[in-house]
Amino acid sequence: MCRWLAYSGTPLLLETILYKPAHSLIDQSLHSKLGVETTNGDGFGVGWYTQEATATPATFRDIGPAWNNRNLREIADHVRSPLFFAHIRASTGTAVQQTNCHPFRHGRWLFMHNGAITDFHRMRRDLTLLVDPALYPDVEGTTDSEVMFHLALTFGLEADPPGAVARMAGVVERVGREHGVEYPLQMTLAISDGERLWAFRYSSQGASRTLFYSSRVDALRRLHPDMEFLQEVSDETRLVVSEPLGNLPGAWNEVPESTFGIVGGPAGDSLHPFTPQAA
Repeated sequence: MCRWLAYSGTPLLLETILYKPAHSLIDQSLHSKLGVETTNGDGFGVGWYTQEATATPATFRDIGPAWNNRNLREIADHVRSPLFFAHIRASTGTAVQQTNCHPFRHGRWLFMHNGAITDFHRMRRDLTLLVDPALYPDVEGTTDSEVMFHLALTFGLEADPPGAVARMAGVVERVGREHGVEYPLQMTLAISDGERLWAFRYSSQGASRTLFYSSRVDALRRLHPDMEFLQEVSDETRLVVSEPLGNLPGAWNEVPESTFGIVGGPAGDSLHPFTPQAA
């Protein structure tokens, strides 16, 4: 499986989040504590939005491990963003190649995933044929994750992200069970359009991979008034992570099973139940 983080808030240099925390994502690439694998070295990727109104987010992906990539270090030291994704990959069977590295991009949208479609090789053809023909040429790699993204786009991601992901999950479970797979889907995933961030935790078995979100910054300031970082970021700053970046008391909250969360937007931050839907 993989490890990932999504950041939204005060514009920061990527290195502030990727490298500086005690148990940063770079540290997790070698020493994951909560993942299926301790080492996540089958490629990595970052995607980020700028404060300018550009058409698409930038992405940088590579097949090597994140812990010793000089280009990632260089980018992290110089790129400042108010919303970015970072992902370190441990392959579940598909090839280690650049097109299989997360995050995936379509227009303004970024998508990354930890988990798997069980026995994906058995149902890959059926699922791929459900992708909108207009979107199919954009599928560059061979992963179940990228097919999930394009299914969500097919089912209306740009208009209704939670509904589209629910319909995608429903189709994966239906097709999986048609192929005799008892528990077809395992997913923690993040999606953004550059303004809001959606994060999902779900598995067919009800035993999903770990996912956490950071506590409100104003509450953390009261608990830890001497922490310089907390004085520099806005109250709206949030992190969603596969595993905590450190052991700061009160900083991390587990996303409940079968739940999705929204960060940003007119309604603010919120958590909601998640249930797959028939599509």
